[in-house]
Amino acid sequence: MKATRVTLAHVAAMAKVDRAVVSRVINNDPTLNIRPETRERVLRAVAALGYRPNAAARSLRTARAHMFGLFIPDFANPVYAEIIKGAEAAAASLGYVLVTGSATGAGLKGYMDQLGQGRIDGLLLAGAEEESELTEQLDRAAVPWIMLNRRIPSARRYVILDDERAARLAVEHLVGLGHRRIAHLAGPATADTATRRSAGYSAAMRDAGLPDGPVVQADYTPAGGAAAMAEILAAPEPPTAVFVANVASAIGALEAARAAGFDIPARLSMVAVHDLDLASYLYPPLTTVRMPLEELGRRGVALLGSLKPDETVEEILDGPIQLIPRASTAPPPG
Repeated sequence: MKATRVTLAHVAAMAKVDRAVVSRVINNDPTLNIRPETRERVLRAVAALGYRPNAAARSLRTARAHMFGLFIPDFANPVYAEIIKGAEAAAASLGYVLVTGSATGAGLKGYMDQLGQGRIDGLLLAGAEEESELTEQLDRAAVPWIMLNRRIPSARRYVILDDERAARLAVEHLVGLGHRRIAHLAGPATADTATRRSAGYSAAMRDAGLPDGPVVQADYTPAGGAAAMAEILAAPEPPTAVFVANVASAIGALEAARAAGFDIPARLSMVAVHDLDLASYLYPPLTTVRMPLEELGRRGVALLGSLKPDETVEEILDGPIQLIPRASTAPPPG
């Protein structure tokens, strides 16, 4: 037998209230004035019957899709899992669903074409390529949008982390251990996060009275990190420490160092940006700089919920940034 779909009428009958009252309770209508026991009775009926609002009907009534979009560079980068986690939680608290896509698929244009006009109420962009027509394309979509930990010259709409401060913490840790030859395994030139972390590295080295060590760029992947580390260690006078711009790159860098015969940390120390659970299970456990990734996702969604399509936002997230020392860093040999 086909199961009967639970409707507002079923909930109203069980709670002994009008259907309009049920709807306003479910949608947290701040103007609804009912007794607390009545509200509780409605919520008990919703739970008992397993009622779920009809999303299509709600969209027709409110002219909203109740969906936010999040576009990231690559699902393979574990950093984005933390951002998605925070964004999903914030969207759910507002009664929204988060729809995530990546640049490894059809790209931003394909992602937006698949969603279709009017299918999302706001868009977070963590991985769009800098295109001359990007902002016009987004503005034509007539939905609020904001860059997430990324900036482009043509858009003054972003919320970012303090990547320069994170880089400073990493380098200051290595300097404090006594290192003087500190290389930088940087991120790709096209990544705004990599540019900011490289700026923080150079500033910290300058403050310590040290010249920049070898700086080699790589994409945020283990393979990219391994290739860049092999290049760094092939120098006539290899560094005694390396600051890596991303934890995914550091995974490959660790393996490349071992393959080249560099024991970590006895001969080479390593510290990377972003503290994920996997960092403590690497060999050796990796020293990292913890960034508020979940909070970044939550803040992006919160801004979308109140942002006008043409509003300017330039925000550096004021969240905790903390060095997490582990076994991959130690004083230099000798």
